[in-house]
Order: sequence, then C-alpha cells, then structure tokens
Amino acid sequence: MTQVKNKAKEKSNNVIPFIPEGDFYFTKGVEAFQNRKFNIAIKWMKKAIEAKPNDPLYQCQMSVIYTEIGAYHAANQLLTNVLQSTEYTDCYYLIANNYAHLGLLNDAEKYVSLYLEKEPKGEFSEDALALLDLIDIVDVDDEDDDFELEDEDELLIYQETAFYHMENMEWEKALPVIEEMVTLFPEYMLAKHDYSQVLFFLGREEEAVQMELDILKQNPNTLYSHINLALFYHELNDEAAYKMHIHTLLNVYPMHEQQKLRIAVTLARTEQYQDAYQRFISLSKGRLKNHPSYYRWYSITAFNVGEPAKALSLWEEGCKQHPSLSKEAGPWE
Repeated sequence: MTQVKNKAKEKSNNVIPFIPEGDFYFTKGVEAFQNRKFNIAIKWMKKAIEAKPNDPLYQCQMSVIYTEIGAYHAANQLLTNVLQSTEYTDCYYLIANNYAHLGLLNDAEKYVSLYLEKEPKGEFSEDALALLDLIDIVDVDDEDDDFELEDEDELLIYQETAFYHMENMEWEKALPVIEEMVTLFPEYMLAKHDYSQVLFFLGREEEAVQMELDILKQNPNTLYSHINLALFYHELNDEAAYKMHIHTLLNVYPMHEQQKLRIAVTLARTEQYQDAYQRFISLSKGRLKNHPSYYRWYSITAFNVGEPAKALSLWEEGCKQHPSLSKEAGPWE
C-alpha cells in the first residue's frame, strides 16, 4: 500500500492557493489515517469520494483504511468498483492482500498473479512476489477457501449482510440471507459452516450437527467443522465429543486474523477462558474493530480470568464502536 500512501502524502504536502473541495477532504482523511484515527479518516474520505466519485485514488485510500480496521470485504467492494470504471492496476494487489487476510488463498493468488502480469515491475511487485511465496508455503487446513468467485460483487453483498447479522447474533435475520447464499454459491464452503451455526442457534441442533459431521467426513481437517462441533457439543453437554474437537483447536494456530478470532471466540464460548485469553491477547485489535464478537467475548474472557478492569475497558470501547452491544448484558453478567 506504499504507493497509495505516497500519493496521499504528495497530495497532502502540496501548497497551493486554492484546494478543491475533494482534495481538502482527502488531505484531512489522510492526516487522520496517519494519526490512526480511523473513524474520522473514514468520514473525511467519504466526503472526498462524494465530491469526486470518479477519482480512483480516493476510493483506493478508503479501501486501505478499511483494510487497516479489518473490514476486508468492504475494502474489496470499493476496489472492485474502481476496476469496473478504470484500469487502476494497484487494485489487484490490494484485493489480493485482503483475500489473504480473510484466508481465501485461492482468490488471493488469482489477484496477485493478475497484478504481476499487468505490473511485473510495479510499486507492489516485491510485496506481490512475497505474498505468492507465502501462499505457496502455507499448509491450508481445509478446502473451505478453495473457491473462485464468478459473481464477486453479489457474493460480497451476501457476505457483508450475513456477517453483520451473525456478529450481532441476529440468527433469524441471518438465516434467509445465508440460505440464499448457499443456494447461489454451493461451492462456497464457509457459507455452509455459517449456515450450520445459524441453524443450531435457531433450535435445529440435530440438523446442524449432522451437517458438520457430513462435511468433516469428506475432509477430516476442516477447521471450521471442528470449531462449530466443539461449540455445538459443549452446548449439548456432550463432554466426550466436545473434548475431541476442542483438543484439535488447541493445537491449531492459524495465520489469518479471522480464523484466529473464530478459535478465540469458540474457546471463550466453551468456557476455556485461560486458553481463550492467550489467543485474544495475540490478536490485532486494529484489524478486528468491526467485529462486535471481538469485544463481546474478549471482555467476557478477561473478566473470567480475573481482569475486571480490562473487561470493563474492552466492553466500553466495544459499546462505543458498536452501539448494539450496549443492549446486551456486560461481561459481569
């Protein structure tokens, strides 16, 4: 993202008699971003984009901010919009980087290869080659990410909608969205794992468990099946089955923040607080601020390991970032 940042600095360092409205907003947004005031940066950058909706640099800089706070799908939606109207090749690398963070390595490889094909000596070429090397050496736990997006725009909308409802534990609202996503994108395995979790919390426990067992039978190393089954069996008080799956998770240390968070949350939800706490403290908060589950379960974990002050601080920060959390009972409940 060096090029985007460098161009941003060039704009912010220009001294001219009159600053067009869009450039003024852009400059303020970049300043806020550099000071890590991401919420303010987003507000300024939105104004800049409204003033100059066809400037690809503005949208790319907004995507960089979204990436920094962990809103990878939103970042890719912006970058995809840019590519529909202009051949701004930096977008390919930025999209690849976001997919890598999401653990969607197939798609990351696809876009990083496109970037190198179009810009073999581009600003991001060294980073792109390093990302390709990383993808080659990563031992992927499962085939959940082995999915090529054909209708990427449509899938991103479904992903974001389902993500919002699940993060806020709005299971009834999440169900029709995920059902439709599974129907339209049957090869997208992550949606099936989300579907089974929604089914479980809507009271269709037997169906949810069997769904994950069927997936696990086809691929015994499916990380998300172990995550869901550990949670399901804990809720069903099946201690023996629970221990088998939680033992698997305790020995897995993914490289992607999304997968790390899922394991940490599962450990917290199954009352493995000491192990959960170690996982939470290793997470990058800057990349997970858009996840209410991060604040909800980290604060609960902190409270249960004897850190009430930290629990309160996390809960207050979470409620500020996500007002919907304030409607829930705090970690002390």
